[in-house]
Amino acid sequence: MKEKVRHTDLAAPAPALRLIDAIVLIVGIVIGAGIFRTPSVVAANSPDQFWFAATWVLGGIISLTGALCYSELSSAFPNAGGDYHFLKTAFGKRFSFLFAWSRVTVTQTGSIAILAYIAGDYLAELLPLGTYSSAFYAGAIVISLTLVNILGIRFGTGLQKLFMALQIIGILIIVLAGFLVEPSTTVQMSSRAVDIPSNTSIGLALIFVLLTFGGWNEAAYISAELKTGSRKMALVLVTSILIITLVYLLMNLAFLNVLGLSGMAASEAVGVDMMRATLGEKGVILIGLLVSIFALTSLNTTIFTGARANYALGKDFSPLAFLGKWDKEKSSPVNSLILQGVIAVVLIVFGAFTRNGFEAMVDFTAPVFWFFFLCTGLSLFVLRKKQPDVPRPFKVPLYPVIPFLFVAFCAYMLYSSLSVTGTGALVGVALLLTGWGVSFFRKPMDDIR
Repeated sequence: MKEKVRHTDLAAPAPALRLIDAIVLIVGIVIGAGIFRTPSVVAANSPDQFWFAATWVLGGIISLTGALCYSELSSAFPNAGGDYHFLKTAFGKRFSFLFAWSRVTVTQTGSIAILAYIAGDYLAELLPLGTYSSAFYAGAIVISLTLVNILGIRFGTGLQKLFMALQIIGILIIVLAGFLVEPSTTVQMSSRAVDIPSNTSIGLALIFVLLTFGGWNEAAYISAELKTGSRKMALVLVTSILIITLVYLLMNLAFLNVLGLSGMAASEAVGVDMMRATLGEKGVILIGLLVSIFALTSLNTTIFTGARANYALGKDFSPLAFLGKWDKEKSSPVNSLILQGVIAVVLIVFGAFTRNGFEAMVDFTAPVFWFFFLCTGLSLFVLRKKQPDVPRPFKVPLYPVIPFLFVAFCAYMLYSSLSVTGTGALVGVALLLTGWGVSFFRKPMDDIR
């Protein structure tokens, strides 16, 4: 039996990612289509241009505090399971099962469906195929990118680099158009003609900024696959967040320069309005392609990292053991990728009939996401106490101040998401309770380890 265990352990994640690969993956998953949705809400809740820009910088600072916490956890406990592994080590298997369950049923698959729909919506505008064009495109995108990742990690990261190259070109076009092209006065003024509510809320603005920054924590899932070892995870995360913050600031300043604060607040699609004002209808077509590329870039990475949490779940619980199989030749968890893709496509099919879209899915996913984000922050304190002798190549500076700030930010976001979501939050909680019930029927695999 011991020999079988050793043989199985060989089929596990191997160090295959360079630093640049990891940075590309993290930047790609964060800088997505959300940057074309959230700025208008942030502008509507900012008292002036200074606070609008400062809120985006503050979002980067908050993300940086979290990144430092994740850097310590990833360097001390590198594992393809990421947050799942941290929560299991700190709070036990039943709690980590709930986290993995939430990712499979709510947060990760929901994010995949949202991103696919954003790309599908824009592709449907460019080339409509009928009533369910968006759903058709979204489903086809999820299936295609899942197959790409099944082909193996090198193929997947290679495609990600291509997406990132196109994304960089798109960012440069937006920034240059925003600062160098003279906007059309008529378009600019028409977008500003809408009355904007006088009351503002920096707190609400920050919620949407942090939503746009979401995804950098996915780095934890690739900590075991870095060629240089997990000791470099801090460099990966800090570099990624600095790049992301700079890009977001430049893009928002470009939007602001063309539309103004009130124009942004009145806009339902700041990217479309800005490109129409600067480059005309050709710019509208271009922005549609850019948004699709941004969505595809995030989607490809979300699929890549999401399947690795499912893999960790399968390694720990025998009823889901099929998820814990790693294809050594392709360097990917094939079964996890397939299940994740199937669930995401099912959500897309349901979305074709409901189509309330982005807001409803945020209501559904946000409270669950911030609850487990908070618990991961707390796990840093727990593991410092439980396993003080574990080597930590990287330690959070100014401990416990920075981890405490991160936990406080997460608690505020959890409170905010619960206070504004209503029914969507209840559905997410109901699924968590279902997972808690399922966890009593699982059989831990300790006896075969």
